[in-house]
This record gives sequence, C-alpha cells and structure tokens, in this order.
Amino acid sequence: MAEKKLVRTGAPWEPLVAYCRAVRVGPHIAVSGSAPVDTNGQLVGANDPYMQAKRCIEIIAAALEEAGGALEHVVRTRMFVTDISLWEEFAKAHQEAFADIMPATSMVEVSRLIGEGMLIEIEADAIVDH
Repeated sequence: MAEKKLVRTGAPWEPLVAYCRAVRVGPHIAVSGSAPVDTNGQLVGANDPYMQAKRCIEIIAAALEEAGGALEHVVRTRMFVTDISLWEEFAKAHQEAFADIMPATSMVEVSRLIGEGMLIEIEADAIVDH
C-alpha cells in the first residue's frame, strides 16, 4: 500500500470521532465532510446557504492544498443539506468553484447536521496526477 498522509486541522471533533480533515494515499485524496465553521469552530454565514457552501469549499481547498492537491483535482463532491429547497444557493457556490472542473456530485437532504444552524456539509474526493 502507498504511504498514507493525514491532514489534521486540530478541530475538537477530530479526536472525539477519530477522523482527520483529509487522507491521501498515492494519487487519491479523500476530504471529510467539511462544515461551514471558522478556525475557532464558530458557524460562518448563519442563515446564508450560499456563504455556508462557500466556506465549506474554502475548507476543502485548504485541505487539498495541504495534501498536495487543489480544487482542480476534485472528481467527486457530496453535499449534505438540511433544506433541499435552498439548492440554488448551494449550487451557486459549487458552480463558482467547480464550473471548469465539473466533478460528479450529489446533493442530499438530511434531517440535521452536527452543529446548530449548519445548512450544508460538503465532502470531496480528488485524484492528483503528480
């Protein structure tokens, strides 16, 4: 098996749940579900689906960079949302980030997310060709 690189953020949930922000094995990078929080774990974009989605993508981009990748390497995203009727706002942020990349994607409504006020969580898979 290829070497496994773990990307940790120091978030309080990492040791409690036993996960890290991203894992790279060979050319593959899997980015955990990323919620719309700042570096202190505080919600970003309360009641703003577009801003929350944008923040999730920023977190994913930073994790990919630390793992040796970038958004351009993303081949799949999954969006978990608490209100599918807001899909156009979530989609707007996704489209801005991935219009030239066009990853496979899913948007699924869930009953709730781990933090109060969170409207979306996004995870991503990437393949780095270098």
